[in-house]
Amino acid sequence: MKHIAIGVLGAAALGLMASVASANTLDDVKAKGFIQCGVNTGLAGFAAPDDKGEWKGLDVDFCRAVAAAVFGDGSKVKFTPLTAKERFTALQSGEIDLLSRNTTWTINRDTALGLNFAGVTYYDGQGFMINAKKLPGVNSALQLSGAAVCVQAGTTTELNLADYFKANKMEYNPVVFEKLAEVNAAYDSGRCDVYTTDQSGLYGIRLTLKSPDDHVVLPEIISKEPLGPAVRQGDDQWFHIVRWTYYALLDAEELGVTQANVDEMKNSPNPKIKRMLGGETDTKIGTDLGLTNDWAVNIIKAVGNYGEIFDRNVGAGSPLKISRGLNALWTKGGLQYGMPIR
Repeated sequence: MKHIAIGVLGAAALGLMASVASANTLDDVKAKGFIQCGVNTGLAGFAAPDDKGEWKGLDVDFCRAVAAAVFGDGSKVKFTPLTAKERFTALQSGEIDLLSRNTTWTINRDTALGLNFAGVTYYDGQGFMINAKKLPGVNSALQLSGAAVCVQAGTTTELNLADYFKANKMEYNPVVFEKLAEVNAAYDSGRCDVYTTDQSGLYGIRLTLKSPDDHVVLPEIISKEPLGPAVRQGDDQWFHIVRWTYYALLDAEELGVTQANVDEMKNSPNPKIKRMLGGETDTKIGTDLGLTNDWAVNIIKAVGNYGEIFDRNVGAGSPLKISRGLNALWTKGGLQYGMPIR
């Protein structure tokens, strides 16, 4: 889900953002005792409350990882559900400290909106889903000419959709709604033939439909959608904490450090592991971040490594069962690459 910034609004928001970012986010977070994290209003696998009202998902776990790095306690976080239109204003105004809401990293958001993206927690791309019973024989997006397509307003999904159909000389009828729940309901009721959004989102949305098995995600990926957490510009220390939380999750997976073995691995003779887990007495990595030297230990104890987060929320251990693909580690043919902790 990708909001399109409007120049005038972006400029106004930048002025507000500059005043908010002049404060020290880490000090503010410590003073109130928790991190306020902006998440999706409800997207399976990324951010959604379960039947007990507890937030679950890949983006949610990232928020908990940052909380663990700062407080040594992954529960020290409160969640603010945000629509695509609300999310950037909420970050710029200081309503939230961190945006972790399946948000695409773009040049517009780096510049006109004044955001800093800490990394790509999920490499994604826009795709299409159809009701196979309604469109029998369709197995490619190139067969969708003339279709009615459900799409969420205020997202770059609209632009990508228009570009794709124009480039392939196809016609379509856009069926546009502002809220995700409205798009889901319209598609499920048959008001449109096709649903388009990030492919990961389609897998999650399919699980919420009345007859999930009737729906098929088509193979085409029509855009690059690098999804990741963002903070306001103007506070390098907070940006570094969020960014290195992401890298710690990746490096832990690469080094074989898990939620189950992290205490045992603190005694590892491997210097890379000892350094990451704060076992080298002359290392000040944690304090250089403004944290304790066991910051990475606290992250892994709270949520596990990146592979564990991926598996339980969107991967083989989840109802979505999405393959790692591009989100595999670089050592296993993917794009996920943690910068060295040294």
